Amino acid sequence: MREFKHLLYTKLMELNESYWTERYLSGNTGWDIGYAAPAIIQYTDQLKNKHIKILIPGCGNAYEAKSLWESGFTNVHLLDISEAPLKQFAEEVPDFPKDQLIQQDFFQLKGQYDLILEQTFFCALHPTLRPAYVDQMHHLLSEKGCLVGVLFDDPLFDDHPPFGGNKEIYQPLFEKRFYIDKMERCYNSIPPRQGRELFVKLRPINIPG
Repeated sequence: MREFKHLLYTKLMELNESYWTERYLSGNTGWDIGYAAPAIIQYTDQLKNKHIKILIPGCGNAYEAKSLWESGFTNVHLLDISEAPLKQFAEEVPDFPKDQLIQQDFFQLKGQYDLILEQTFFCALHPTLRPAYVDQMHHLLSEKGCLVGVLFDDPLFDDHPPFGGNKEIYQPLFEKRFYIDKMERCYNSIPPRQGRELFVKLRPINIPG
């Protein structure tokens, strides 16, 4: 047991700011599809209020944020543990508010958001952090907010990101804190991920205290 805990601690420490910055700077970004995920954009295209407070955690190159900004959404906040993609985004979208670019550990973030968009962030976290991810998402969402995005429906890897999973794993994890409006096969995934993603829309359960 002690050896297992040591190996787990080592693995968690490896997935730190330095790890992700090195991957960004070396171009080792296999999760980066090069454009905004259709499933997310088709969802946000339906939103009429363009002033809602939106968070994109683990934003990376943030193609979704660029699309939202160009579509008139004014209150989009980008979060990444690494400064590298945030600096790149600021150069590419110079009129984007700098105070809406946040370099911080997701689990240390405070605030309230009306919509949080999930795109390849959940799968980048070690599976042991998933309960903490669910709790933190619940804390960050406003009472009527929602978490929307895609999760892998695929075993993928268990020793390095992206870490996979399936509905049977996700549903009991999320239903402790969220109403599950949707958790179903994503029909508009990008071609390489067809049949390998779930589209989710989750609303926080109001838990006193």
